[in-house]
Amino acid sequence: MNILQVNSSARVEGSQSARLTQRIVERLRAAHPDASVTLRDLASTPHPALDEAALQALFTDPAQRTAPQAARVALDDALIAEIQAADVVALGVPMYNFGISTQLKNWIDAISRARVTFRYTETGPQGLLTGKKVYVALTRGGRYRDTPADSQVPYLRTVLAFLGMTDVQFFYAEGLAMGPQAEREGLDAAEQAIETALA
Repeated sequence: MNILQVNSSARVEGSQSARLTQRIVERLRAAHPDASVTLRDLASTPHPALDEAALQALFTDPAQRTAPQAARVALDDALIAEIQAADVVALGVPMYNFGISTQLKNWIDAISRARVTFRYTETGPQGLLTGKKVYVALTRGGRYRDTPADSQVPYLRTVLAFLGMTDVQFFYAEGLAMGPQAEREGLDAAEQAIETALA
């Protein structure tokens, strides 16, 4: 089993979503001692945004790319190789301003490449990153689960499915900014859900 752990908090240290994602990985490794783990920490190693220069590089024939263009595409290639090799993906996803972090959006943009991780067919789009299990640890300051204010889960379900990853399980740690007791209860609930799911 190849496990890809993606921490998308802006925090290098003290991230609750990273801690919960690490717990997911620990439970997976307890069940699969021979599993390999690739850690992609987007705070300590930020990925560049998809800007005009990146688009120009991607749409330039590989044989015609300049050295800087080739280097920029290679950064995305590395992330694509990691997700392609993974059997299981563990995502740590904090909520920032009702959405995902810039770090996670940059990662999603990097791994979403036409004719590599998805393609369009006569019947519509087809995801090419199939056969993977995805676990998502969500951390929120308030309580948004199953409410219209939760834009994260619908977005992640949509984009992951678009890429072929339809087996997705979410773990919720909510109320983390609502006082010490609410924080502890929210983290306990997420940890218990992880233990139950990965027992």
